[in-house]
Amino acid sequence: MKIYLTAIIKAKKEYRTEVLEVLQNMVKETQKEEANELYSLHQSIEDKNQFVFYEIWENEEGLAQHNQQPYIQSFGALVDEKLQQQPQIYLANII
Repeated sequence: MKIYLTAIIKAKKEYRTEVLEVLQNMVKETQKEEANELYSLHQSIEDKNQFVFYEIWENEEGLAQHNQQPYIQSFGALVDEKLQQQPQIYLANII
């Protein structure tokens, strides 16, 4: 069953450029993953520090493998210092 994921990421203002570079690298690398069907990054119009990912995964296994990739792990290292809060992750299925 496909997994639809939305992630909201809020960078601290002083780290916005650095966080954006990491996020853009995640897009580049993730789009190469076999189980990935969509991985798009958006920046809020109202708050330039807020980024939103829209993702579609073939299945839970593919998403689990994605979360183990080194470029995702390196993003995890930024969270405590360079984000305003923990990313908000929403998993869903189409009904």
